[in-house]
Amino acid sequence: MSYALREAEIPVLPEGHAPIRILHFSDLHLTPKRKTEIADIKSWVKYKPDLVISTGDFLADMQAVPVVLDALDGLLDLPGLFVFGSNDYFAPKPKNPLKYLLPNHGKRVHGEDLPWPDLDNGLQSRGWMNLNRARSTIKINDTVIEARGTDDAHLEFDDYSLVAGEAGQCDLAIGVTHAPYLRILEGMSKDNLDVIFAGHTHGGQVRLPWPGGSKALTTNCDLPTWRARGLSREKNQPFLHVSAGMGTSPFARIRVASPPEVSLITLTEQ
Repeated sequence: MSYALREAEIPVLPEGHAPIRILHFSDLHLTPKRKTEIADIKSWVKYKPDLVISTGDFLADMQAVPVVLDALDGLLDLPGLFVFGSNDYFAPKPKNPLKYLLPNHGKRVHGEDLPWPDLDNGLQSRGWMNLNRARSTIKINDTVIEARGTDDAHLEFDDYSLVAGEAGQCDLAIGVTHAPYLRILEGMSKDNLDVIFAGHTHGGQVRLPWPGGSKALTTNCDLPTWRARGLSREKNQPFLHVSAGMGTSPFARIRVASPPEVSLITLTEQ
């Protein structure tokens, strides 16, 4: 196994509701050549989740859509929610990887347009819900979940106003977004969501040894570095789970103290 399994428990379900197992993955950055990663993704069905959530950046190559759909084939038989990230829209381009560690000034270097509509159609045809600009309701283990999402905030494609507002009749309200910019988290917090799922950060991608583990140098957005991966919560705010993701840009295949990962999150009674 060439990835880490991150496990966490979040006590957010009403009393009497059965636990819900969520497989959360992000940032596959797949190309046809990534045979080991593809095999790992195919193996995730063994975790037997009740719900799958992807927080984007599936693609890293013009030919990657059928590769992604094949890798996810077993999981696509399960209920799923997804949003897209910047790398689903534009192919990666060579650039100085050290710029990843510098302040984010909003400048973007885009490659050619990727065939994201084909990916969208492929995922939705198998029953997964596109939450890029939508709210939807799904029932898992007799728990009614209202889910909402935003398009990629790193590209400023997000418009939270399209999905804003208090949740309707449900047992649990969750948010799904690719890049966990504070404007997204604040909007979802204001609407009293229970849990937010995000990716994008790669866990910092390069982390330094630190007392108690390691420390991210950046999140590639305005999220504080202490929240770069895993489960965190600020007082009176929703839980936030950030996946450190599975892949990297094809031009910067380096991860230091931040191994590829997939997360198995168990929602339990409060």
